[in-house]
Amino acid sequence: MKFHLTQAAGFQLITAYGDGWVEVNHSRHERSLIVLPGTLITDWQASEFDLLDVESLRPILELKPEVVLLGTGSRHRFLHPAKSRELTAAGISLESMTTEAACRTYNILMAEGRQVAAALLI
Repeated sequence: MKFHLTQAAGFQLITAYGDGWVEVNHSRHERSLIVLPGTLITDWQASEFDLLDVESLRPILELKPEVVLLGTGSRHRFLHPAKSRELTAAGISLESMTTEAACRTYNILMAEGRQVAAALLI
């Protein structure tokens, strides 16, 4: 799916997505990544939902967003609370949704000026 807003000066914008890929500022990515308005992490080691653990969420914790949108792939799944305990303790909200929904929601929250992180499993 292609989005209509094609640029956001100085920010990381999700410009398109599809099965097995996400485009950030018109650059295609085919591996899991973390997107924040001012940061793009393309070497996130998470590859599958079932392999997510406390360690794989630690890079997000260090970025200190107010909310994390966890894109769980093509199927909506919920992370066990024990795996996200450190985020919760730091006052960071975690919302799980499909990766497509996380892409759409990220752009809306980013445009509102929120400190949002999209952790997208591709």
